[in-house]
Amino acid sequence: MTIRPPLPPFTRESAIEKIRLAEDGWNSRDPAKVATAYSLDTHWRNRAEFATNRAEAQAFLERKWKKELDYRLIKELWAFTDNRIAVRYAYEWHDDSGNWFRSYGNENWEFNQDGLMKRRFACVNDMPIKESERLFHWPLGRRPDEHPSLSDLGL
Repeated sequence: MTIRPPLPPFTRESAIEKIRLAEDGWNSRDPAKVATAYSLDTHWRNRAEFATNRAEAQAFLERKWKKELDYRLIKELWAFTDNRIAVRYAYEWHDDSGNWFRSYGNENWEFNQDGLMKRRFACVNDMPIKESERLFHWPLGRRPDEHPSLSDLGL
């Protein structure tokens, strides 16, 4: 059995920690590693795509990061309850033709008692941007602690 702290019920501090851990994982762009944060029977809706288990979630992530190149993500707490967290996020990426985008979204997460995400519902909108309009400039991987948040950036 896998335990993935912090565990519910969440406090403001533990919800923020859980969000940062998720952000760090997604910024790794490692589908196999990221998938371990989800329950075996996880249920997702991401845009118009659905996953009904961890293997399907991992396959989704593999496709995602083959398309969304130089991906950099920032997540921020919106709200939380005992075993649920709502986040808003933005990420920047480009396609294989060099077209840049900033994608904005909201996610609703529900966790089991072991801290694994059992439900993830995401809404995402892509906005074309010029490369000169990018705001996320850290080296690929984890966002540096000193990098501005979404709120700091006015997003």
